[in-house]
Amino acid sequence: MTTPRTDHLVLPGVLTAEQAAHTVRGILAGQREDGAIPWFRGHHLDPWDHVEAAMALDTAGEHEAAARAYDWLARHQNADGSWYAAYADGDFERPTDLSVESNFCAYVAVGVWHHHLATGDDAFLDRMWPTVVAAVECVLALQQPGGEIGWKREPADEGGAVVTDALLTGCSSIHQALRCALAIADAREEPQPDWELAAGALGHAIRRHPERFLDKDRYSMDWYYPVLGGALTGAEAEARIAKDWDRFVVPDLGVRCVVPNPWVTGGESAELALALWVMGESDRALDILRSIGHLRDERTGLYWTGYVFEDSAIWPQEQTAWTAGAVLLAVAALGGHEATCAVFGTGRLPAGLEPDCVPCGSV
Repeated sequence: MTTPRTDHLVLPGVLTAEQAAHTVRGILAGQREDGAIPWFRGHHLDPWDHVEAAMALDTAGEHEAAARAYDWLARHQNADGSWYAAYADGDFERPTDLSVESNFCAYVAVGVWHHHLATGDDAFLDRMWPTVVAAVECVLALQQPGGEIGWKREPADEGGAVVTDALLTGCSSIHQALRCALAIADAREEPQPDWELAAGALGHAIRRHPERFLDKDRYSMDWYYPVLGGALTGAEAEARIAKDWDRFVVPDLGVRCVVPNPWVTGGESAELALALWVMGESDRALDILRSIGHLRDERTGLYWTGYVFEDSAIWPQEQTAWTAGAVLLAVAALGGHEATCAVFGTGRLPAGLEPDCVPCGSV
């Protein structure tokens, strides 16, 4: 095992260099030899969280391990460009959920672009381009006339029906993924105008048509993800975060997963910190990251999923690679890690997707 690079993962009150390296080693310890990164060994792998963990490895210079994670996706992509929603312990021969979730499939574009920016590896980008194209086309096949993207496709043995209901969090993540896919296309000088139109229509739906999404207002991800995914910027982003700050943020403990439940979670807290960094509010982002220090297990370097503060109880009793990954990505952004700043920074992905410039018929 290599020694992780942690110079940009040091953040006062959040991580020392030694702690950051310990967290990276914790993620590596859960990665299978074939490159798969399940939530933790014995649990399942889902494609989105697999990518999140791989991106965290790249922040620490563990590029070979991250590349193996992306190669796992390339090897096990379904013929239609998808991956299943879950695989037992990351074993592609043991899928446990045969549905296809749109945001799970799209996120590979974010990871691939992040890895390329972190390594400058053009051969990797060439190798992964067909995987990204197939995944994006699979996702866009679920886009609805209003710009939103259907949540999932049911398993083939259940008819394979498209669930046209759209999730705001998932679509906001897809918005970021489409912009990263367009950045890859630009780098390869292979314009994808249909993707641009799709991203523009999706962004417009997120900004202007909340009625096109299922009502998940109780979940904190629906609060901050339109900002994190780059659909909401500037004054609109600031107003959205300010409106529900007191509803979701528990001072000195972190961010609720869902109201009114007395449960703060590490993943949501780290993602909110990253969204605050996107807005240029690094001080508040730092405060959020400091507030979840109580979730860190110094024995493993990983983070508990959540904490029930009314009962002073760690729950569930699990430490997921993706929670640690979200923390490392947020710290890397605040630390100026170039690749991480580029894939989350709203000004560093393809321009031209004006907020309310959408094709006729999509409004």
